[in-house]
Amino acid sequence: MAKRHDETVVREFSKQAETFGDPRLNTAYTRHLARLVDYMEPELDREDVVLEVAAGTGLVSRALAHRVRHVTALDLTPAMLEQGKREADRDGVTNVTFTRGDAADLPYLSRSFTLVVCRFALHQVADPEAVLREMARVSRPGGALFIQDVIRPEDVAADPDRIERLRDPSHNALLTRARVTELVEAAGAEVKRTETFDHVRPLAPWLEQARTPDDDAARIRKELEAELSGGPATGMRPCMVDGELCFTHTNLLVHACAP
Repeated sequence: MAKRHDETVVREFSKQAETFGDPRLNTAYTRHLARLVDYMEPELDREDVVLEVAAGTGLVSRALAHRVRHVTALDLTPAMLEQGKREADRDGVTNVTFTRGDAADLPYLSRSFTLVVCRFALHQVADPEAVLREMARVSRPGGALFIQDVIRPEDVAADPDRIERLRDPSHNALLTRARVTELVEAAGAEVKRTETFDHVRPLAPWLEQARTPDDDAARIRKELEAELSGGPATGMRPCMVDGELCFTHTNLLVHACAP
């Protein structure tokens, strides 16, 4: 089951590689990148050896590169890594290594990294518990673990995963804030602080970035428009902003301390 899901992830994210860092299409990954770095700031050190798990094109890795000794950007999708390497070379970033690997079975010895970060991946992977367990394993004792992810708000009764999967079949399931905290602690780490914020996203570029087929995109738009007109809830919390159909994602930031 996990292998089949991984194959779906590689297929879908291979299509998205070229647009992954496009600020017009992928506002979630680009607009709030500085916010994550600022959140990590108190734990950053010039001598840090960092691992970014499920890194995509290594946006976080490249943002941290000038602040630390070395960053490893690990991802399952070769096209993502190749795109990230091209962009790193273009920008003259020389202390990031791009490596293919499974976030749930990291190819590193225990206690190898001083800081480990995972952004927007727990909702995507087949086994988020295994990913967090591996992040804790490869961290040095007392090392910082950072997580950012889209979560399911506790008060949303409708199922946003249905729309998310229609847009991108590699989507697995949104976790709640409580569940993420529970999994981090089950991995043996201690949660130090958390923060949540909402991000209102335009629908059209979100669909375009994932290369969502036209018929599925039309269905998603129709359901969100129907909800705004009093129809069934989708869990996506749609709204209109300056005449454009949008929806709402809740983001969670977590800082934890490795055992």
